[in-house]
Amino acid sequence: MTAHAKDFIKAAPARGWPLSTPSFVVSRSWQEAVKYRCVASSPEGLVQQVAVCYLRHGYWWYVTGRIPNGKDPDAVDHKLIAKYDIALTDRQRAHRKQRGLANMQYIRYGDWFLLLATAGHHPFKQHERKQIRDCRRHPIKFDGYSLSYRRSGITPTGGAAPKWHACVRIDTQTYKLLKAFFLDRACHRTAETLTTDFARIPYARYAPVRRQLLTILRGVNDARDRMGYKPLPHAVLKLRRQIVKPFEKNSINLHPATTG
Repeated sequence: MTAHAKDFIKAAPARGWPLSTPSFVVSRSWQEAVKYRCVASSPEGLVQQVAVCYLRHGYWWYVTGRIPNGKDPDAVDHKLIAKYDIALTDRQRAHRKQRGLANMQYIRYGDWFLLLATAGHHPFKQHERKQIRDCRRHPIKFDGYSLSYRRSGITPTGGAAPKWHACVRIDTQTYKLLKAFFLDRACHRTAETLTTDFARIPYARYAPVRRQLLTILRGVNDARDRMGYKPLPHAVLKLRRQIVKPFEKNSINLHPATTG
């Protein structure tokens, strides 16, 4: 396990590859066009867009998938967006919600994609009924992250309904690998080497991620203290989360004649 964790840490800076980010213009007529960006600029960009913009607005039902080798990712994006009529204006989405119909979002990074839907009727839920999941019960797993929508830990006063929020954390298996890796090296590496290893942890510092990393650091410092070594400061974790641009500026315009 520790060997795999070590390889994981060493490979962290090389995660992903350069991507162009199409911004699809999907039209239902020659007069109306809706711009829809769906290709994330980075794993952190995808996680930020899903947690901050989608989950908090009720896009809780989801299906994940991978584009097979040999298929054009842009063509798959266009096909799914057109099939489920995803590229809608805010006014159209509000109108569908009033009628009890679901809205959808689509996002992709590399060959991994995610389809999300809100409450309500939608052909997507019938087509994908065997694969669809609810992120309130089954977190979305992506690139070592676990994304879910859950109740707040604070109980409201006055009989108010409990608050819900998007939760981003390191998934359980990856967290165990990271913890095993650092505990194994805690007393066998210099403080400078451990500081470099902590700095290379790639996950965006959302509150649950910060708590997980602080737990690992406490374990490392407890082990170092038992051996009489100097503990590492919290600064090695770089706990401030950086806001990223979810999508790049590159765009591809699709003609209405190709949207069928």
